[in-house]
Amino acid sequence: MSTIVLHATDLDGYLQKQDISHLDEIQTIYDEAIDLFKKFEASRYSDDEAMRNEMTGVFERIGRYLKTVVAQEERIHVYSFETPKEQHGAASRLIAKLRDPKTSQSEFLYYVQRAYELLFAHVYADKALPSKRSIVTKTPVTVPFNNYAIHKIPNVDQLIQNSVMCVMLRGALLPSMIISKEIQEYSSDNMITPFALFRIRRDDTKKEKNMDYLLDLDRSFFDLSELEGKDLIFADPMNATGGSLVTIVKYLESQGIKPKSIRFITVISALKGALRVVRAIENAHVYTLWMDPILNEKAYILPGLGDAGDRLNGTDLPENPRNMIQLMADYGTTITNLYRDQVKEIESTVLGRNGK
Repeated sequence: MSTIVLHATDLDGYLQKQDISHLDEIQTIYDEAIDLFKKFEASRYSDDEAMRNEMTGVFERIGRYLKTVVAQEERIHVYSFETPKEQHGAASRLIAKLRDPKTSQSEFLYYVQRAYELLFAHVYADKALPSKRSIVTKTPVTVPFNNYAIHKIPNVDQLIQNSVMCVMLRGALLPSMIISKEIQEYSSDNMITPFALFRIRRDDTKKEKNMDYLLDLDRSFFDLSELEGKDLIFADPMNATGGSLVTIVKYLESQGIKPKSIRFITVISALKGALRVVRAIENAHVYTLWMDPILNEKAYILPGLGDAGDRLNGTDLPENPRNMIQLMADYGTTITNLYRDQVKEIESTVLGRNGK
C-alpha cells in the first residue's frame, strides 16, 4: 500500500508563538463553559433561564475573542464575522440544528445543503458583485403567448473557471457535490468542475497531540497534471485539526504541483485547525460558516456537532468500508438525480478516465 503520513507534531510546528498564546487563552475561556456544563448536568440551577443567562455571557466572550484573533488573519474568513448582522440569524439557526442530536440524517443533509448555499454566496457570489449577467428563462405559462423572464445574477465566471473540486473522502463527498452544483448553476456555460478524490483519514486510535493523518494513494483518484496552476476547492463539513488538508497539499507540493489558490470551505472550523492551515499552506484561505473555540483530546471540535461524516453518510463497518460508488448510491435517487452531472463526473474519475 502506498500511504503518505503526516504527524500532529509536524502540524504544530507551523504554529507561531502568538497562535499558541491565542489557543491557550481560548481554552481558558472555554473551561469556564465546561464548568457550567457540569453544574447544569448536576442540576445545580433552579431553572433553565439562570443557566442560559450565565452560559450566554461566557459564549459571548468566546465569540468576541475569536473575532479578535481572526481579524488579524486575512486568510481566515468566518461568515458571521464578515457579513451584515441581519444575515447572522440564518447561520446561527442552521448551526443549532446541525448540532442537535435529535436532527435526523435526512434533516442533517438538508441543513448541510443550506449551509453550503450560504457559503457559496459568501465565497463567490458576493465577491463577484457588482458584476452581474442577465439570464433569460422561458416559463411554463403559455397564455396568451410563451412567457419569458429576465433575472440578473452575480457574474462569477472569472472566479470559478479554473476550479477543481478536491474531495477528502468520505465526509466531504456530498459537500463537494453541493459546491460543484452551485458553480454549475451560476456559471454562464453550465460548467461541471473536474474532481480529484483523495482517500484520507486520521488514526482515531491516537489522541490529538500525537495524531497521524494517512493519505491512501492506492484508493485515491486524481490526475496530477489537472491540478497544476488550478484553483483547488476543498469542501468539508468540519475542519477540526486541518491535518487532512495539509497532508494532501503537502503531498501535491512534493510532486511539484503548484496550485494557483486553495479554498477550504467548511461549515464549522476550530480555531486551531484554521490557524494550522493558513500557517502551513501559503496560498490557502479558510472559509467557515461558524468558528468553534477548541478541540478535545480526541481531536473533536468543541462544542462541535459530532462526526459529520457519519451523520451525513451513516457508519461504515471497519472490515467493509464503502467505496465512492457505494457512497453515492447510498444517497438514493433523490440526491443522485439532483447532482446527476456531478455524479457522472465522479464516476468517470473513479472508473478510469483519469489516472493517478
